[in-house]
Amino acid sequence: MMRLHEELREGRFPNCRRLGRELEVAPKTIQRDIDFMRDQLGLPLAYDAERYGYYYTEPVSAFPSVQVSEGELVALLVAQKALGQYRGTVFEKPLASAFRKLADSLPEEVSLASGSWEGLFSFKSLGAPVADLELFSLLSGAVRRCCGVRFEYRKLRGEAFEERRVRPYHLTCVDNQWYLFGFDEERAGLRTFALPRMKNLRADGPPFERPKDFSPSDYLSDSFGIFSGRGRQEVGVRFDSFAGRLVRERVWHRSQKLKDLRGGGLELSMTLGSLPEVERWVLSWGRHAQVLRPAALRESVAAAVAEMAATYGPGPLKAARRRKARGKG
Repeated sequence: MMRLHEELREGRFPNCRRLGRELEVAPKTIQRDIDFMRDQLGLPLAYDAERYGYYYTEPVSAFPSVQVSEGELVALLVAQKALGQYRGTVFEKPLASAFRKLADSLPEEVSLASGSWEGLFSFKSLGAPVADLELFSLLSGAVRRCCGVRFEYRKLRGEAFEERRVRPYHLTCVDNQWYLFGFDEERAGLRTFALPRMKNLRADGPPFERPKDFSPSDYLSDSFGIFSGRGRQEVGVRFDSFAGRLVRERVWHRSQKLKDLRGGGLELSMTLGSLPEVERWVLSWGRHAQVLRPAALRESVAAAVAEMAATYGPGPLKAARRRKARGKG
């Protein structure tokens, strides 16, 4: 409808057939939009039989405003602030352009009862993702069209890039990082690919039909982050009172169960299919967390702690303990 409005205001006499072809929709869709603009929005639309197109019978300065509540405006402002996380990345320009188009459809004058909201919200993101906008655009187009892709990919622990032929099913963003779920034809199975580890993408593969039973939420149901695994493992982690307060403030996994412990501590239980991501998460809590189960996770965390202790050596560890003891004294 905004496209129609622009053409009508500029006197181009748009018609359903031409606009439908340009916007890749049926002419009937354009006709329904014209009817809505005339009958519901009250715009002065008429058809010129000699010019084979529609026109405004009187000047129209702006498209009718979208009515929004104060709460919706606040939500829109928060969304605009969230886009700031992508400042300096390849996504900044297209996101800003898209948001500007949304803002242009709002009322020209907006007043908020609580005054200016500009300085009330902000976002901060650690580790801005490295992204290739051209690659993302090609890949998202292939996902929409169900078109096979080829690309070179280097696994997290791999030394070299490998050629992959994939049927792309779904794109997801986890912790500010984009991933592709797709069927790897050579490995005959569903795989997860991180976009920053791709290069030389070609969206020239044969068309395919996405399985009707594929569900991104089901695929990630047993993952702590992005990686799924085989089987189900019961994970239990005990947190002291300091970390327990922080853990209670978030939902870490949909299967989680919390159990309060004496002294303010907390036991977190989850059912997961993969352990490496939760291992790194437990280690990030340092001495405030202790793995209770499974044994494999407890052993891997213990091994990582031993390697870290060896890296730092006994000297710095003793010095840290002396400083801590003096602080308590």
